[in-house]
Amino acid sequence: MMKSRSFEEMLTGGHPNSLGQTVAVVELVLADRDRLGELYACYQSDDEVVRLRTSNALKRISREKPAWLVPLIDGFLTEIADLDQASAQWTLADLCQTLAPLMSPAQRQQAEAVLKRNLAHHNDWIVLNQTMKTLGEWAKDDPELQHWLVPHLERLSGDGRKSVAKTAAKILNQL
Repeated sequence: MMKSRSFEEMLTGGHPNSLGQTVAVVELVLADRDRLGELYACYQSDDEVVRLRTSNALKRISREKPAWLVPLIDGFLTEIADLDQASAQWTLADLCQTLAPLMSPAQRQQAEAVLKRNLAHHNDWIVLNQTMKTLGEWAKDDPELQHWLVPHLERLSGDGRKSVAKTAAKILNQL
């Protein structure tokens, strides 16, 4: 009998901008929830492409089965928040938006702190856009967050990258 390949093996190789076997990994996890931990463990890979595809897979799973990711929220907010990789940070902003209704108040507070840090200090355009979208959505119901966010949106609305400036201006208008 042939041993099944590990998720890390499945997520390795090919063009860095391709999905590789990400969709196949997602299908395997959706068919067997017990393998979710194996996928999450791929964030420990030394291979940046594996970590990128892990992010993509977890984002896809969060769309289908957000409750499955609840046990991973603390890890997202500590281990993944500390990864110096743009794809992990933009996925984190996306996951925070999806999982916000399932977070405890303490997790929500921690998520807000991580996203604020990323918005204030990150320079990747996708990280900035995703983080602005999540914080902008949260700020609609949170005057204190809105007060913090507006000066950052004003700064970013003058960014030389059109997508960053446009996103910041759009969220400013919504607030």
